[in-house]
Amino acid sequence: MPGVNVLLVNVAELLRRPGTDRDLAVEVTVEELGITDPRVSPSDEVEVRVRLESLSDGIVVTGHLAAAWQDICRRCLVAVAGEVDVPVDELYQNRTTSDEAFPIHADQVDLTPMVRELVVLDLPTAPLCRDDCAGLCPICGTNRNEQPCACTPAATDDRWSALDALREQLN
Repeated sequence: MPGVNVLLVNVAELLRRPGTDRDLAVEVTVEELGITDPRVSPSDEVEVRVRLESLSDGIVVTGHLAAAWQDICRRCLVAVAGEVDVPVDELYQNRTTSDEAFPIHADQVDLTPMVRELVVLDLPTAPLCRDDCAGLCPICGTNRNEQPCACTPAATDDRWSALDALREQLN
């Protein structure tokens, strides 16, 4: 990790003058944020575009974060990739009055924990290559997005027929 944390922001001037603001636009690597999630590469960049606005009792941080991700489709197992665009609306306070507020230490706010948390929480947990992905055939393993398979459907259990009839009525 580099010696300088670009997400450690001195807010002394903002705290002295409620109602003032400051824009911050930086890119940091996933590794600098300490994210060890396989859905993001350590060398990938996270774009941080936020505005820090001072209040009488703290700083409100608003804006957005953007990060690229890659994973596998949960139905057909092909590689998929995308980008998350995470909205930011967080509060920093000298004396935190809410469990959701981040602390201000020595007139500085460290945006790193907030950025790390929001990016990881917004990564898709079960991505699809497309909304209508047909998935793999459970019998032969053919990717049904690429070609149909000749497998015969498994025999159904008659005990489920009432639910099958209900499903047909709902469709």
